[in-house]
Amino acid sequence: MSTAGLVPVMRLADAAGLSALAQQRMTVAGDKGAHAGAKITTLIAGMVAGADSIDDMDQLRHSGMNRLFDRIYAPSTLGSFLRAFTFGHVRQLDAVASRFLTNLATQSPNLVPADTGGYVFIDVDDTIIEVHGHTKQGAGFGYSGIRGLNALLATVTTKDSTPVIVAQRLRKGSCGSPRGAGRLIADAITTTRSLPSMTGKKMLMRADSAFYGRPSINAALTAGADVSVTMRMDPNVKRAIATIADNAWTAIRYTDALFDEDTQRWISSAEVAEVPFVAFASKKKADQVPGRLVVRRISELNNKDVDQPGLFDLHRFHAVFTTADPTLMDTVAADKTHRRHAIIEQVNADLKNSALAHMPSGKFTANAAWLVLAVMAFNLTRTAGVIAAGAMGRATTATIRRQVIAVPARIARRSRRVILHLPKGWKWETQWTRLFTHAHSPPVVVPA
Repeated sequence: MSTAGLVPVMRLADAAGLSALAQQRMTVAGDKGAHAGAKITTLIAGMVAGADSIDDMDQLRHSGMNRLFDRIYAPSTLGSFLRAFTFGHVRQLDAVASRFLTNLATQSPNLVPADTGGYVFIDVDDTIIEVHGHTKQGAGFGYSGIRGLNALLATVTTKDSTPVIVAQRLRKGSCGSPRGAGRLIADAITTTRSLPSMTGKKMLMRADSAFYGRPSINAALTAGADVSVTMRMDPNVKRAIATIADNAWTAIRYTDALFDEDTQRWISSAEVAEVPFVAFASKKKADQVPGRLVVRRISELNNKDVDQPGLFDLHRFHAVFTTADPTLMDTVAADKTHRRHAIIEQVNADLKNSALAHMPSGKFTANAAWLVLAVMAFNLTRTAGVIAAGAMGRATTATIRRQVIAVPARIARRSRRVILHLPKGWKWETQWTRLFTHAHSPPVVVPA
């Protein structure tokens, strides 16, 4: 077999109750929905091994795979199963995904460490998955100008961990970014609170300017989280920036910044300041949200080739609205923390480089289910990397797959036991062994 790492990874998935959760909660009717737990497990195993289409699931049926795994279904059977999904079945799969993540975090406490020493960060963003052909339900041209489907994601990160995905939703390609974001943010915070030792932790929802709206911000605040959202430069924001005094700006460590040892200050073209700000001030009192407007300004250098300099410096401004506690996050920290929201772009790229390289079906609900399965495979692979430890704890899906999953092995039997003969001198032998030992130890008991 060419993917011996599937043995400990799928044992880890079984210990986290994947098959049992799916079998218990999925109600796809008819023969197509029979053995839902085994079919969902097969789809996720294929994605972990590198499948990005339904036909690729055939890689699970090669060589001696049937000697290690049972109930491996043919791609045609799996395709029929996905096409039988309705919107309600996709929501059932969402419930399976959230509980599966909770169980994975129980199996591997370092997946989302409990002792964060500050905020737990929930990042929200959407991305366009390009599709081709004219039979894709829901495909359209959105803000990117690319014909595709729109995937909305929410990730959770702490200062000591890399992102895992806590909520996901597939939408038609022509929809705006904030559509349905309020419900997804509420689901993401609920799932995050269900993770081990996350109860009572302070959370900060970060998003770009597309999500600056009352539904998204209200959903986060109602769920007990603070917000940090990029602002558009509208007249209200410009008026607030104009009230900032010249001596209120603080230089920050930014691109090409230098640290002056004599003054113990950064010499930088970027500076930050803040001013009190009320979001949605034109709305009724109950809908207004008081907070802070954290502003970063950068010197405008586009006219540096002009012989005669201007009478005064010109700046570009970047504003962020936040309700974060000033005692936990001052002006400089608030700006720096919000810039780290870009980490979710790595997750988008990771998914598109693996299971979301394609949307395999012409039916929208089948593709929506495929997105949820891709997220579950991402979280499972991330957990395997964290357990294997070393540099893999922060590696991409492709790297984890190459180092500890795509390991060739020869299958043999001895004394009624299955033996895997692994390659001698494999560079990541220690990490693979650590993952295998963890997965085949007595499992942590988790609820079904």
